[in-house]
Amino acid sequence: MSLVTGRWPWWLLLSCGIGLVSGDDLCPKKCTCGLLGVVCTDLVEFPDNVPLSTRQLILKENRITILPAMSLGLLIDLIYLDCRFNKITQIMDYTFIGVDKLMYLDLSFNNLSLISPYGFSMLHHLVILNISHNPHLKEINKYTFANTTSLRHLDLSNTGLEFLDVHTIHHLSNLKSLHLKGNPWNCNCMLVEFSMYLIVTKIEYPESENITCLGPIEMAGWPLTLVGNPLRYKCLTHLDREDYAFLLMVGFCIFSGGTVAAWLTGVCAVLYENFHRRAEDEEVEEEIEDEKHKRIRVFKCKDNRNFDAMNHHFV
Repeated sequence: MSLVTGRWPWWLLLSCGIGLVSGDDLCPKKCTCGLLGVVCTDLVEFPDNVPLSTRQLILKENRITILPAMSLGLLIDLIYLDCRFNKITQIMDYTFIGVDKLMYLDLSFNNLSLISPYGFSMLHHLVILNISHNPHLKEINKYTFANTTSLRHLDLSNTGLEFLDVHTIHHLSNLKSLHLKGNPWNCNCMLVEFSMYLIVTKIEYPESENITCLGPIEMAGWPLTLVGNPLRYKCLTHLDREDYAFLLMVGFCIFSGGTVAAWLTGVCAVLYENFHRRAEDEEVEEEIEDEKHKRIRVFKCKDNRNFDAMNHHFV
């Protein structure tokens, strides 16, 4: 069931007690204000002077390019924000810093190309998030949904996503449905963890038959929810020719390095042995010289004694 056309967003409206009635007092231009809700049409920028008590703000089908954090942050009671069919290009750091009560956010059918890792960091109570139909959105940082732990329904369909880090969503313990169809998934080895997560988790994937791999060629058309085990086999146990070439090169490098290391070790050992032997030879020569000097001194002493004895005898 689509996040846009399904019943549960309207149930959320009823649970918030929001009822739209016509009224123009203190209402922004080109907007219709009710008791707790505001609907705006034909705008090129975010409306000024939105009543601070607003809980529902509908800005669909306008030409808004930026959601200003300063203006949006004043709506501290905002629960429901619909920005479908605009021209919003980026969600910058702390765009929603003041609207921490927000439960429903629809950014589908825009021109999003960048969502800051801290763009949704203040939305602790967000239950429904729709960022589908943003074909220029090719990457989502793994910390983008780090603080949106209350999420139950997340729509990422029909974007430019080729890859999604499993750490982007694995901590979302309350997530019930995840829309992934219509994306150009590149089912290479980088997608192994995410594809395996889709198998073991109990999250629902509406229209799962349309969640298929675009590439590489051998995986094209495979359902993303079933490709986990083939990918794991291919990436963790199967070796291609490039892998064998790499292993051969690594082995050659190790062999060459070992050979050089052994040669250097042998050279060092020979040099040390020669130095040690030379030192021993010098010590032996010194001992022989000392022994000669000792003998010479002994002979001299004996000769002197004999000479003294002879002199004494003649005297």
